[in-house]
Amino acid sequence: MHIIAVGLNYRTAPVEIREKFAFSDQDLPKAIAELKETKSILECVIVATCNRTEIYAVVDRPQLCSHYLTHFLERWFHVTKDQFQKHLYTYENEKSIEHLFRVTTGLDSMVIGETQILGQVRDAFLASQQLKATGSYFNTLFKQAITLAKKAHSETGISNNPVSISYAAVELGKRIFGSYVNKTIMIIGAGKMSELTVKHLYANGANKVIVVNRTLERAMDLAGKFSGVACTLEEMPNYLPEVDIIISSTGAPGYVLTKKDIQTYVQKRKSRPLFMMDIAVPRDLDPEISGLPNVFLYDIDDLEHIVDKHLQERKKEAAKIEIMITSEIVAFDQWTKTLGVSPLISALQTKANQIHEETMENMLNKLTDLDEREIKVIRKLTKSIVNQVLRDPILRIKEMAGERHGDDALEIFTKLFALEDTLKQQEQADQIAQELESGFNKAESKQTPNEKLSVRSLQNADILAPS
Repeated sequence: MHIIAVGLNYRTAPVEIREKFAFSDQDLPKAIAELKETKSILECVIVATCNRTEIYAVVDRPQLCSHYLTHFLERWFHVTKDQFQKHLYTYENEKSIEHLFRVTTGLDSMVIGETQILGQVRDAFLASQQLKATGSYFNTLFKQAITLAKKAHSETGISNNPVSISYAAVELGKRIFGSYVNKTIMIIGAGKMSELTVKHLYANGANKVIVVNRTLERAMDLAGKFSGVACTLEEMPNYLPEVDIIISSTGAPGYVLTKKDIQTYVQKRKSRPLFMMDIAVPRDLDPEISGLPNVFLYDIDDLEHIVDKHLQERKKEAAKIEIMITSEIVAFDQWTKTLGVSPLISALQTKANQIHEETMENMLNKLTDLDEREIKVIRKLTKSIVNQVLRDPILRIKEMAGERHGDDALEIFTKLFALEDTLKQQEQADQIAQELESGFNKAESKQTPNEKLSVRSLQNADILAPS
């Protein structure tokens, strides 16, 4: 098995490219399902944020599957490969694992050490897990990445200095206006990013904030936390003449404000500057707005140069996390090497049990005068002998599997105990079980809720019924 990661991020692709590859929350389950059905892709997770779109996959043929994933992006987003190929990166095996650990811990973020990405990776993993698009590899790897990120933030000081995209947006505004006192600020969107932005604004002297959102209820929730004003997108034009600063962060598929929307108000403002920060992907604010007089428009890529002040301290802490990542890569590598041990141990135990049962049967056919108690004692003692004989070989193969030539050790172990036929029988049994489960899931998906309940009830009844 191989693990690959294919994607593009703020380092490799400008925002006008990244916004073409933004997965909506509604479409993400369909995308995961389609990926899972792709030949040779055994497990998959899609991590999609404003700064990156990445597909992680467990595959049996890495080079071919890299092509499949590129073709999937091309087909899903209706963008030709020539338009994004140069922005795309592909990592395989250890490099892909290292990349995931760096992403989850915030070391690969535009704002190094930020914690929002941890929640985004966790949500991406859980979404795939719920859709049964993950298996033993990703269930282990992503849980390990999430645990590592939590440990990194709790055991280092990388999060001590307040640096985030919302923080950077507020700092950029301060460079233009000097202070937020007596400035009217409009926040478009009422999500987590917007809430963080409002917190930073109030911490920097802002006292009048207008929260705009598609639904008034959510706008009121956020505005109420800071004694602000709430309005809907339809009502937004009524407030534009008095606004000095606009910061937008929504999930809208198109522009929330265009040049035409703003032009009328700019003419009425005379020489008053208008600061606009677009921290959404896809972008909320029409880039052509920047051509208007006394309008300062910035997008998310402009923030990369704003956060240097606290980054030096964070980079010192990041070095500690790099060491932690190296250790975690080794741990995962050892875990994958021992995966081949479990089937071998199971096959050895199965074969030993078969030999034991056959021997017991032959003995009982010859010693017909034994009573039940005597048979039970003999069975227990002979079983104990078998287990003691197997104990040391099992311990040794577990140790050897994690060493440099672990694969060779597994092969020798298989031949030494003649486990080839037993392993083949186990694989056939597992395949039949998977086919039965797959058939059941497909049948269940076509059932009505009541039919599903009925089937589940019968299954539970079978399980609970006395044998």
